[in-house]
Amino acid sequence: MSFKLTVVVLCLMWLGSCQESTSDIISYNRDVRPILNAKCLRCHGGVKANGGFSLLFEEDAFARTESGKQAIVRGKAESSELYKRLVHEDAELRMPQDAAPLSSAEIDIVKRWIDQGAKWEKHWAYIPPKRNIDPPVIDSLSWPKNEIDQFVYAKMREKELYPSPEADKATLLRRLYLDLIGIPPTLEEVETYMENRAADAYEKEVDKLLASPHFGERWAAMWMDLARYADSKGYEKDSNREIWKFRDYVINAFNDDMPFDQFSIEQLAGDLLPNPTEQQLIATAFHRNTLANDEGGTDNEEFRIAAVVERVATTYEVWQGTTMSCVQCHSHPYDPFRHEEFYQSMAFFNNAKDNDSYFEEPKIFTYSEENKKEVESLLTYIDAELLPEDIAPKSSYLYEEKEAVLTRLGYRIHEAESFYESSPFIELDESLSLLWQVQDSSWVKYDQIDLKNVDEIGFFASATIGYAGDIAVHLDSLNGKKIGAVKITKTGGSQKGVDHKNNTREFKAAIAATEGKHDIYLRFFKGERYDGHLFYLDKMRFYEREPRMELYSTAFNQKLKRLAEIPATSTPIIQELPVTEARKTHLFERGSWLTLGNEVERGIPNIYGYPEAEEPNDRLAFAQWMLSAKNPLAARVAVNRFWEQLFGFGLVESMEEFGTQGEKPTHPELLDWMAVRFEKTHDWHVKPLLRELVLSATYRQSSDADIEKIENDPRNQWLSRGFRTRLSAEQIRDQVLTVSGLLNPLVGGPSVINSSVDGGWTGVPDWAVKGDSAKYRRSLYTLWKRVTPPNEMITFDSPDRSVCTSRRIRTNTPLQALNLLNDETFFEASNALALQMMEADPDYEKQLIFGYAKVMGRKISDEKLLLLKELYQEAQEHFMQQEKEADFPKAAIERMGEEKYKLAALAIVANTLLNLDEFIVKG
Repeated sequence: MSFKLTVVVLCLMWLGSCQESTSDIISYNRDVRPILNAKCLRCHGGVKANGGFSLLFEEDAFARTESGKQAIVRGKAESSELYKRLVHEDAELRMPQDAAPLSSAEIDIVKRWIDQGAKWEKHWAYIPPKRNIDPPVIDSLSWPKNEIDQFVYAKMREKELYPSPEADKATLLRRLYLDLIGIPPTLEEVETYMENRAADAYEKEVDKLLASPHFGERWAAMWMDLARYADSKGYEKDSNREIWKFRDYVINAFNDDMPFDQFSIEQLAGDLLPNPTEQQLIATAFHRNTLANDEGGTDNEEFRIAAVVERVATTYEVWQGTTMSCVQCHSHPYDPFRHEEFYQSMAFFNNAKDNDSYFEEPKIFTYSEENKKEVESLLTYIDAELLPEDIAPKSSYLYEEKEAVLTRLGYRIHEAESFYESSPFIELDESLSLLWQVQDSSWVKYDQIDLKNVDEIGFFASATIGYAGDIAVHLDSLNGKKIGAVKITKTGGSQKGVDHKNNTREFKAAIAATEGKHDIYLRFFKGERYDGHLFYLDKMRFYEREPRMELYSTAFNQKLKRLAEIPATSTPIIQELPVTEARKTHLFERGSWLTLGNEVERGIPNIYGYPEAEEPNDRLAFAQWMLSAKNPLAARVAVNRFWEQLFGFGLVESMEEFGTQGEKPTHPELLDWMAVRFEKTHDWHVKPLLRELVLSATYRQSSDADIEKIENDPRNQWLSRGFRTRLSAEQIRDQVLTVSGLLNPLVGGPSVINSSVDGGWTGVPDWAVKGDSAKYRRSLYTLWKRVTPPNEMITFDSPDRSVCTSRRIRTNTPLQALNLLNDETFFEASNALALQMMEADPDYEKQLIFGYAKVMGRKISDEKLLLLKELYQEAQEHFMQQEKEADFPKAAIERMGEEKYKLAALAIVANTLLNLDEFIVKG
């Protein structure tokens, strides 16, 4: 053998040995962590650290244990107590204790890992994504539409799979509409698209839908689950809550393509932004969606703390895909989050002003567009008439500007329900706009009321008995100086069925001269007899001696009165307490708010590796860090959410859990590439991200699959075909309304009362929309009560929104079929569709063809048409033979004369179409 050949052979042998040694290296994340999580962390994790040894935190794992021994000695397995205990012959000393021993293969992995230096690794989720990932080079030039497909195709080939053909045009169009705007295309839109042969026809449809005002509605529906949005407060009483302006904010943010980082920061800390706008304050209602307990006798501080604790857990779940709720009571069982780190995060939220009171302060008051114009017009008139000394400071918030003018001129109204503290036997009426008492000597407190120059207080009350009771006014404490009193007498009607809001009368109490601001206590006493309640109190008016308004004309004062009467919408928001009132945050021992541990400062968990000196010092900085490139998870979690909405499953299927107990990403490089691209290329804009996803060949694949594909990839993890996914509860109902022509397409506004609203709503809020205009609005707007949520929403797997929900688990139950067949709205839609089918053509076969096309967005096959004809004929015969039952779709057929039997049969066909699997599934 020549010298050169010998050198080549030796080099190849050396390279081979290097390759062998590389593959022989044990990875902590890949090989060791799964063993420790499954077998060891029960006793040596975050909940328990027996013997002073925890395998959850690196610094603990390599520290000395309570025995003084080091459990893991890097490079020396034989000297490591961990290894010794795994192979110990004494069953009482062998680990895991009281459990089966590790297998010889598992022990070997742990031994080799220690001998190789016991290199510790962070879980993949807490390692920042690489910023320069290149899509893999693949052997197909024709299939990919963009870089996403390169990642997907490479993984398919790794799994010995091939992509499916593109779905047919009609199927793809329906899929696109449902995914981007949540409702299907109309028959006219389908026909127009089918006739469009342009190469960019599909791309143009994508751009049209991204610009649709219904885009924001579809994606707001997803966000409502995360925001645990509801029109009630939860718990046993489940009182009303007016917070629908937050939903409008979310809809508009998605429609305007607000960058996701800005969208997130405004919700977490919009109040701390420089000169926040009304909308930025409304955004903070995200964290006012927490439950509040209005039940009499509850401790406001207990439930305030419960809300703050929930905000911490929700924030980490929504933006970090991390379960933090368990860390309230102890260190995380499986992920490196220490008990005190939960409270360091809680300190960012603990200084919010809200306190679980009825009135839900703080609030922002805003006007509808119509009322806003009137307020602006009145303020313009008043400003022009004001004397220089009466001009109030301008505010960036219209309501505050109005209030400043009224206060300056002496027109001062205070709502009775806006108290800050009360006795246990104080309640509000069902609309939360009237205060009422259920016991003699009950009381309420109002904070810091300016009594300078006040000589009378007018109480606007409603009573149904002759002498209903008394109100006594006390200063600064319940037994403080009494400065006035008034007797409340009957204002009209009998107790049952009275509209107390419109049955009030003013009762005036003279007030002793008092200077400055004081806490005011109102004490209520019974009148001539005990009743279920004494009387209702709507509001108070503070009358000043010589108010400035008396200097102006009658016409001016009429304008002032009208200005005070214009209704505003209230929205609970987050605001910080001033520094002088700042709360301290303590660790809660075992999670109990009654057992305070050490005081903690604001901070973020150590796992993120953020320098302590640079840690955020307020909630705004915390939000900005969370949405920064320095945070390894925010962008990953966000793109995973949008991916799941389109493809049925996230690249990380456990949407709520990216930690060690969550699912591993199926396409880790794709996830990181998209996350970085979302930040850098799309600058956090959602629409370009979604556009890229729906333009990909991966998205456009047919969902048809042969036996081989189903066997090799039963759950379609490797994306070798399109997803067949049951539509969401909202999409099913909205699709029914759309294809039947019933849908009211109005975007935004208050929640509505429709057939979905359960009778549990004994007190429908006065701001909710009722009547015909409400019946067929999109499901997003349905009034949502947590205790009795909308019926079909729950039937089709919607959460009740008591807590944040990252993903809906799809079920398949008989109740769903019964709901589709018998729901009032669905049945009305069947009748409406049947009438359109009847009017489409005189020939019944063409009516069936038309009905199928309208519902499914494509032509019907001969086999399906034959089945529908049989159904139609059987139904018609049935109605003709059973004439009594011929009024099945009663409202529609009365005007049809002899055609009523045909219409009734068509209604049966329409009802069947709306129940087909292909209708409630996105194919």
